[in-house]
Parts: sequence; structure tokens; C-alpha cells
Amino acid sequence: MKTCLRFISRFIYISAERNKVASFVSSVRYYYAAAAKTLSDCRWEEGKSSDTQKWSSLEHKGPYFPPEYEPLPDNICFYYDGQPMKLSPATEEIVTFYAKMLDHEYTSKEVFQNNFFSDWKEEMTKEERKLIKTLSKCDFSQIHKYFVEKSEERKNMTKEEKQVLKEEASRLMEEYGFCLLDGHREKIGNFKLEPPGLFRGRGEHPKMGKLKKRIQPEDVTINCGQDSKIPAPPAGHRWKRVQHDNTVTWLASWLENIHGRPKYIMLNPSSKLKGEKDWQKYETARRLKMKVDSIRKQYRRDWTSREMKSRQRGVAIYFIDKLALRAGNEKDDESADTVGCCSLRVEHITLHRRLDGQEHMVEFDFLGKDSIRYYNKVPVEKQVFKNLKLFIKHKDPEDDLFDRITTVKLNKTLNECMPGLTAKVFRTFNASTTLQDQLNKLTTEGMTVEEKILSYNRANRAVAILCNHQRAAPKTFEKSMQLLQEKIQKKKEQIEEAKKELKEAKKAHKDAPSDKSKKLLEKKEKAVQRLSEQLKKLQLQETDHEENKVIALGTSKLNYLDACITVAWCKKHQVPVEKIYNKTQRDKFAWAIDMTDENFQF
Repeated sequence: MKTCLRFISRFIYISAERNKVASFVSSVRYYYAAAAKTLSDCRWEEGKSSDTQKWSSLEHKGPYFPPEYEPLPDNICFYYDGQPMKLSPATEEIVTFYAKMLDHEYTSKEVFQNNFFSDWKEEMTKEERKLIKTLSKCDFSQIHKYFVEKSEERKNMTKEEKQVLKEEASRLMEEYGFCLLDGHREKIGNFKLEPPGLFRGRGEHPKMGKLKKRIQPEDVTINCGQDSKIPAPPAGHRWKRVQHDNTVTWLASWLENIHGRPKYIMLNPSSKLKGEKDWQKYETARRLKMKVDSIRKQYRRDWTSREMKSRQRGVAIYFIDKLALRAGNEKDDESADTVGCCSLRVEHITLHRRLDGQEHMVEFDFLGKDSIRYYNKVPVEKQVFKNLKLFIKHKDPEDDLFDRITTVKLNKTLNECMPGLTAKVFRTFNASTTLQDQLNKLTTEGMTVEEKILSYNRANRAVAILCNHQRAAPKTFEKSMQLLQEKIQKKKEQIEEAKKELKEAKKAHKDAPSDKSKKLLEKKEKAVQRLSEQLKKLQLQETDHEENKVIALGTSKLNYLDACITVAWCKKHQVPVEKIYNKTQRDKFAWAIDMTDENFQF
């Protein structure tokens, strides 16, 4: 049945693509996926949800709240100016957040320290506020030591103790981790509310160190079916609100205090609705390839328009297309000076007539999403360079580079070019196109599975670099590299020893040939070959580890790369899908695994 469905789907897809009937292609691919999925899971047989109504019935238990704060033992003290000080429970809890992080680089940063101390003082009693004046006189070392010891105790738990914790986690998952959606049992993504703590952020975030407050039931809005049993709030509490909105897919919502933004409890990525949304996202990106040539022609025409707004729009779309920049206006908050394409300022670019042996170079330097620095030097087309010189003329460094356009207007223009097209779709399109092109280029016949995986990671890394997906080198990086290098050295020594034994076996067989000496020779040859293959695997791991040191591959793999590309590549090159996707990711992309054959090209 699967083979038949795939053949029909592929035939209709090819015919439709030739006629550029993209929406028809999308329908066929979706209904193929739905039909194929019924072989293992009946959730898909009901087809696609509408754009407005997402479900008919929804019942769940609500979120799981983290346990209340457990005060420190009496013999564990906080010291101020050398003297032990008994704190109120609320103040002491915040102290433990900071103490647990003493060995982390965050607590050495001035911004983190200032934000923590400011928020901590707001939670203190009047008496505590009078006594505690400066952070430098605070001594958290005894509390830090206490939590280090507790951590060691958890690591050294007996098998029986670990089993008790595992059973409790399973019980919570069973009670809170599933909901009934249209009569089907669906897994919930994040049923546990995040406990209070200190905000870290990514990059040099201006709000790092601020207090993430404890979420109370009175902060939470519950969304469930009209006829379902409303989840009971914790004893002595009530929900902020209960609603029955079937046009959204979240189960509970609240405002977090750091940015004042809503946060949600959602369905697990493996759920039908999430898979459907994922699939639609990549279909929209695939439709763009049929329109991208005409869009590129249009924005090139805009570069020479008599209207400044059109010129700016043309250059902005060029940047979004060529560099996969975010549209902009996606600030974390007013104090986080993060920008995207439309919100770039004059100070964020430097124009070079000639640089590094290339002409018309633009040097970008700004903070992007999550306060991650974007630094890049790229050659641009001559007309783009001329326009940029025009855009910055008579402007101050803090003035907008694109002062005639906004993200809303830009996305409106893109949507007129193709329904559903936004700057983010362009980013998804270019990321997936890059992966497909790199995989086609880097994968060759005769590669081992390990070499193919290295090629895949290199292709993924090209996407991560394009999308500026950076990370700090893991704290364990040096140690793990050292262990890997020690393994490599040991393997080399084993090979040298095996080669000596092989040489001796060859000599013995030459001097006195026999069946026994021949078998020994073959055994030694196989040993050298086996050890050489093992060494090659270790060296490939070392290369992969080093190249991925500061690049985050997970973000693009989960959010920007059409999973059909990966699945088709795995099937075509006989690479087990589990070598690329872990269990959670395979659940998330079940739709792609079911519907994709080896001939798929993005």
C-alpha cells in the first residue's frame, strides 16, 4: 500500500509541478502522508484541520507546578560582611539561585550581578534591605558547597533510589503529559511549568541575572473543550481564567515577567497538529522555488526605481534572500538592542570599495536575535553598493538604514508576490536549498556511513553559518577532545603493534608455508584492517567535534530544514535515519519519514 501511494503521489507531483500547480501538489502530498500514517497511527486519517478550527474536543489535567521552596538546613548559612545572617524564605530562595551558579561564568559578569542584586533587593524584607547594601560583601560559598554536595549525592544514588525517581517521573508523565484531542490521546510538549530562577539569556543579553518569578495558578489561563472536565487548580488556588478557544492549539498560557510575553503549554512536536503545521511550513517554502526567479527579477528592478521606498525594499529583500537575515523588529525588549534587516542602522554597516581582494564589500556588525552578534563581510552587486551609499548619505550613525520601510510593509509586499510568503519563509527556503545543494555536492559513492554522516553535518553546518546559529564552546569540549585524542593515540599504537605482528606472520609464512601460517597471516591482515577502520572513525569524530565547536546544528535541523531532504538522503545513501535524528526528532518528523522516498529533491 505504501509503495503504491508513494508512486501515485510522485506521479501526480511531477505532473503538477510541470504545470506549476503548487497548491495541488501540497494537497496530494498531505493526503498521501495522512493515508500512509494510518498504517501505524489512526490519528492522521481525519485529515487536515481547518485554518480556523483546530479541534472539536480537548481535555487535559492542566500544568504541573514545581514543588514549593524547601528552606536550607539550619547549619547552612548566608554570610554578609563576614557575619551569618538568617534570611526570610523568599529572600533565601533567591540566594540559592545565585549560589548554585557560582562556578558559572555568568556570575562573573557585571550585568548579571547588577540585575540579580537589583531584583533580589526588591524581594527582601525592609530589615534585610537595610543590612544588605552591596553584593561584594555577600558570601554564598557555604550554600554553593551544600548544593555541590547534593548534586554529588544524586550522582551516587543506588539503582533502587534512581528507580524510585524514574517511577515518579513516569507517574507525572502519565497524569499530566497527555491530553485527549478529538478523542485521540496526544502527548503534551512541556507540561511542567518552569521553576523560578535567574534569567540567563543568550549572548550578552542585557537582562541576564534578572529574577524569573514563580508562576502561580492565578497567573495561568486554561484552554480546554466546552464540554470537557475543567482541570482542577492546586488546593487553595484558582485559575486566572478558563476559556474554550478551538482556533488555537495551546492548552495553558501565562505572562512571564522578564519580557512580559505570553508563554504556552503546547502539544508535543510529534502530535498530529504540530506535524501538520510543520509540513505546511515546508510546503510554503517549496512553493517559493517556483516564484523565486520572478521575485529576484522584481527586486533587481526596484534597485533602479525613482522611488526611494522601492529601492530600499529591493535591497532589503536582497539581503533577506542572499544572507538569510531575519526581517527585524523582533526585539526581546526595549533595552535589548537587537535588530534585523529592516531595523538596521547606519552604524551597523561599513562600506568598502575594495576589501580582501574583492570589490563592493559590505561589513555587517550588529546584535541579532537572542543578542547573538552577527558579523559578516560580503561582496554585493554594484547597484546594491551604490544604493547603500545613497541610503546612508547625510545620516547619523544611529539613523535607520531603511527609513522608508517596515517589517509589516515588507512582508505585505512578499505576500503579494506569493500568498503566505514572509521573510521567515525566505529564510526556510534558503536554509533547505543550501542543505540540498551541499548534500548533493558532498556525498559521493563509496563513502562509509561515518564519512556520510560527516558530510551531512558539514552540510548542516553550512546552513547554521548562513543563519548565524552560534553557540559558546561547551564547557566539556576540551576534556572530551582530550579523551578522543587519547583514544586516537592508543589506536595508532595498537595499529603499529598489529603491523609488527603482521610482518612477522608474513615472514613466518614465507619461510615455512602451511595452512596454519596462512590462516594466521589472514587473521593479522584482518586485525590491521579492522584497527585502521576504527582509527578512521575516531579521526572523523575528532574532525566533526572540532568543526562543530561553536556552531549550533540543532536549531536549523529542527526549524529550518525540510525533513524530507534528510529522510530522502538517508534512504538514497543507506544511512540509518536514527544516525541523524534522535527518537524525539524522529517522532517530530514522522510525517516526513512516512511520506518521503529516496528521489525527493527540495
